[in-house]
Amino acid sequence: MKLLIVSATEMEIAPLVKHLVPVKSPNGRLNSYSYKKITVDVLITGIGMTATAFYLGKTLNNSYDLALNFGLAGSFQRDMELGTVINVTNDTFSELGAEDGEAFLQLKELGLEGITGVMNTSAIKNPVLDRLPKVKGITVNNVHGNEKSIEAISGRCKVTSESMEGAAFLMACVHEGVPNAQVRAISNYVERRDKSKWNIPLAIDKLNKTAIEILDAL
Repeated sequence: MKLLIVSATEMEIAPLVKHLVPVKSPNGRLNSYSYKKITVDVLITGIGMTATAFYLGKTLNNSYDLALNFGLAGSFQRDMELGTVINVTNDTFSELGAEDGEAFLQLKELGLEGITGVMNTSAIKNPVLDRLPKVKGITVNNVHGNEKSIEAISGRCKVTSESMEGAAFLMACVHEGVPNAQVRAISNYVERRDKSKWNIPLAIDKLNKTAIEILDAL
């Protein structure tokens, strides 16, 4: 099996990478490893949907049997505990459209064609993935931290999670026909920015333990 692991930053998947065996000395954004009988390429795209789309466009092809996106996310649901690992199967480019006063107009309302939402139509069967909560997310350039904008986006999109890369990953995989999964751990709630309430170490720990379990179950 040939697997592509995608993450925005090295930090998010550092514990996982320590379990991989380098094929050669890591150098640059794309590096090759092995894990048991799996050939693993690890791509660090950088933060944001544009960087993710660009580097995936240069990397992703039908030689990969599977692509996995591991990262962190914010949760709109306060009853979801920090550290919860989720499977984002439906994602939306929530900012793609236009403002008209207080209203937001989607592309179709503007008479324009384009993709604003993407659903994972190439999901894989994996017992670890199967037990994770399957949720809908949004992908943004500007993470929400204002009460009014949070209320507006929650009412308009009715989603669980927020990231800065997820929909770009899903869109690339769906277009290439590569089986995939977007797996994220909740590091914070979507609210006015207060990093003292975040728990990034917990989220990274839970994410990477789950990632290793996913690989073991392949």
